This record gives sequence, structure tokens and C-alpha cells, in this order.
Amino acid sequence: MSLLLVKMVHVTCAAISYTLFFLRGVWLIKGSPIMRQRWVKVVPHITDTLLLASAITLAIGIRQYPGTDAWLTAKVIGLVLYIGLGMVSFRFSKTLHARIAAWLGAQLVFFYIVTTALTRNPLPFLAQ
Repeated sequence: MSLLLVKMVHVTCAAISYTLFFLRGVWLIKGSPIMRQRWVKVVPHITDTLLLASAITLAIGIRQYPGTDAWLTAKVIGLVLYIGLGMVSFRFSKTLHARIAAWLGAQLVFFYIVTTALTRNPLPFLAQ
């Protein structure tokens, strides 16, 4: 499989993953019964698994690795933070205010990850 195809899968999965995350947050805030549907719990996990698999394939394919390449290390750290904030927003928070704060924070982290990927710079907002 060509790296261009893997990159397309990766970018597509990232877009789907973010869209589902955003929608789930809106549904959570509104108290929508959609959040209790099975597909809402299953599809994000499938998408995120494909996203992670394509990320690993890309890293191997371009021979750049977390711990060696700073921008990729920053993306992985961002991913861990994004997952943690997502867990807080959808599982662990007791109050709606805390859920919303974690959900918004996760979105900021997501955009940091995307910007880091596009610039290949761990400090993309300071890049010239």
C-alpha cells in the first residue's frame, strides 16, 4: 500500500474522529438520547483504531519515530492528553461544567496535533 494512500486514510480518519468527538460533545451537553445508541459508542473506537494503525504505518514508512523526532513526540504527547481529556469529558466528570471544559480543552489539543503534523514542528505557533 502506498504511503499516499495511508496518509489519505489517516487524514480521513482524523476528520471523522474529530467530527464524531465534536458531535458527541454537543449531544452530551444537550442531554440527547442519541448518546445511548450503540453506534455512538462503537464507531468512534473503530475510527480511532484505524487512525492509530495508519499513524504507525506512516511513521514506519517515513522512518520518523516518537522519541527520535520532536514533532512526532509532541503529537504522541498531544494524543495522550487528547484521550485523557476525552475520557474526562465523557466518563469521569461529575458536573456538566467540567465535562464542557474538558471537551473544549480536548478540541484545542486536537488542533495543536493537526498543526504540529502540518508544520512538523513541536511548537507550531512559534514557527516563523
